[in-house]
Amino acid sequence: MVPLSTPAPDFALPDPSGKIHSLSDFKGAPALVVMFICNHCPYVKHIRAELAKFGREYQAKGVAIVAISSNDIVNHPDDSPAKMAEEAKAAGYTFPYLYDETQAVAKAYRAACTPDFFVYDKEQKLYYRGQFDESRPRVEKILPVTGKDLRAAVDAALAGQSALADQKASLGCNIKWKEGNEPEYFKLI
Repeated sequence: MVPLSTPAPDFALPDPSGKIHSLSDFKGAPALVVMFICNHCPYVKHIRAELAKFGREYQAKGVAIVAISSNDIVNHPDDSPAKMAEEAKAAGYTFPYLYDETQAVAKAYRAACTPDFFVYDKEQKLYYRGQFDESRPRVEKILPVTGKDLRAAVDAALAGQSALADQKASLGCNIKWKEGNEPEYFKLI
């Protein structure tokens, strides 16, 4: 996992309409949430409604939120920018949903799965990297989707508290890397 206090890697990525969004667009926010998601992952689908709710609630508090899809769309066409636009509208996402065609941004953030969450403080230094909450899309044990881990991290960052000691790695579908483009850190997982 990326060490806490690491500066947020820069990016300049398009949303499905072609508008470019960059890290500098979010400068001055009291906190920044960068999440790696996609359309087809059952883990993302499981938290979808609560993720949209989280976005609305925390954007109202001034938090900058951005979602990025880095999946290989040749082998996973359901994650194409056109489908991303449909998903953002259907899910009610109010935050930018960007496409990382080269997968360079996912590598820079050391993202491994969907969903994968990174919270940065007001100086855009890493404050939290981990899960949305403990819920999972499985039959044997259903926990409610609350976003409690991500909410606790963002609330602590907004309050100026020290980074939380309890940071649980995200669990989900691996990012669908283009053939031969898998990062070294992913090969170690």
